[in-house]
Amino acid sequence: MRRPERLAGRTGPATEVVAGDASDPDDLARACSGIDIAFWLVHSMESGVDFERADRLAAERFATAAIRAGVRRIVYLGGLGADGDRLSAHLRSRHEVGAILAASGLDVVEFRASIIIGAGSFSFDLVRTLVERLPVMICPAWLATPTQPIAIADVVSFLVAALDLPPGPPRIIEIGGPDKVSYGAIMREYARQRGLRRVMIPVPVLTPRLSSLWLKLVTPRYAKVGRKLIDGLKNPTVVTDPSAMAALPVRPRGLEEAVREAIQDEDRSFAGRRWAETADIDELPHRYGGRSEGTRLVDHRHADVAVTPERAFAAIERIGGVHGWYAHDWLWQLRGWIDVVLGGPGMGRGRRDPDRLATGDTLDCWRVEVCDSPRRLRLAAEMRLPGRGWLEFEVVPRDQTVTIHQTAVFDPKGLFGLAYWYGIWPLHEVVFRQMLAGIVRQATGRR
Repeated sequence: MRRPERLAGRTGPATEVVAGDASDPDDLARACSGIDIAFWLVHSMESGVDFERADRLAAERFATAAIRAGVRRIVYLGGLGADGDRLSAHLRSRHEVGAILAASGLDVVEFRASIIIGAGSFSFDLVRTLVERLPVMICPAWLATPTQPIAIADVVSFLVAALDLPPGPPRIIEIGGPDKVSYGAIMREYARQRGLRRVMIPVPVLTPRLSSLWLKLVTPRYAKVGRKLIDGLKNPTVVTDPSAMAALPVRPRGLEEAVREAIQDEDRSFAGRRWAETADIDELPHRYGGRSEGTRLVDHRHADVAVTPERAFAAIERIGGVHGWYAHDWLWQLRGWIDVVLGGPGMGRGRRDPDRLATGDTLDCWRVEVCDSPRRLRLAAEMRLPGRGWLEFEVVPRDQTVTIHQTAVFDPKGLFGLAYWYGIWPLHEVVFRQMLAGIVRQATGRR
C-alpha cells in the first residue's frame, strides 16, 4: 500500500501494513518474503495509465517475486465473462492477469466475480451515483445485460475459503449471488431502498461512447474509468459453471440483502469516521460545495488555538441554546422558523444544561449523537431536510496547541438534496467560517 497511514486504527493487532508499489520488483520481493499464501487484488484502471499494460507488468513481476520467495498459493480476484474476441478491454485484462499468474506454475486460485455490491466497490459506487443524481434516466440497451451481483462480504468469504482448499493445479472458480438480474434492476433496487422515485426510459441508440459522455456530464469523477466499465457492460457476467462455487462453504446473499447491507455499512463507517484523521492525512482543498465522500457531501474547516483540549471543548460544548451559535444567530432563527412551517422542531427546544451536553440530548434542532469530552461532539440534524445532516467537532492536541476540527456532513436524498446543499453553500461559507472563529474566541476568552 502506498499510504499505510490511511489504515491507522482500522486493522487488528496481528496485521502488518507495509508501504509499497505493486509495480516495483523490490517492494514485491519484500511483500512476498516469508509468505505462504498471497492474495493479488491489484487493478490499475483508476491510475490514468495504460491499465492493461500496467496490470500485465505488475502481474508478471508479482509472479516472479512469489516464485523466488517460495509462496505456495496465489489467490486472485478477477472478473466474470466468457472468453472471446468481443470481450471488453477491462474484462480481457482481468482474464490476462489470471493467465499470467497461472502460467507461473504455482497453485493459483482465480475467483471470477460480476459487479460487487458494497461500499468502496467502484461499479456499485457508479450505479449509486447515477441513481442519486438522476430522477429521469435515459437507459441504453446495455442496462439490460444480465449480471449476477454478489455482496462484498460474500466475496471476502470466498477469498478466505481459498485458504483451506487442497493443493492442486491452477483453477478458476466463478462466484455470484443467487439473483441473475440486469444492471437496470440493480439501479431500481437501490432506488427502492433509498426511497427514490426514478423513471427509466429505454433508448436503444445510446452507444457506449455516447453513454460515457453522458456519464461525464452527470458524474465527472467516474468519467474516465466509467467509459471503460461501460464498454464491458455489453458482456453478460453470470456464472456458467457453479460446481466449484457450490463446493465451498459460502452461501451468498441475494441482491436485496446485499444492497441493504451496503447502505448500512456505509452508515456505520461514517458514524465511526474521524474527520480530523482524514484532514491530517490528506490535503483537503476548499472548493464550492466541499468534497464528496460516497453519497455524502463534506464541509471541513479547522483552526489551531493555544489552549488546553478541555478549554477548547468547553467552548464547543456551550454552543446553541441561550449561548447561540457564535455567528449570525438571526440566520439560525430564520432557519428554525422555516423548519417549524415545514413541520420540524425548529430552534425552540433549547438544551438541557447551559454548559454541558450528554449523548441523547436535544440541542435546538439537533440531537447529540456522540459527546466524548474533551475530544468529540457529533450532532445529528432533526430539522426538515432533503436528506440527513450532521455537524461534528473534534479537538486534537498538538505540542503547544490544539486543532479544532469542524465538519458538516450531508447525505442528500436525490437531486433535490443536491440542489439544497449547493444552493445554500454561500450561507455555509459565511456561517460555518464565522462559527469556527467564534468557538476560537470563546476558547481563548477574546471578544
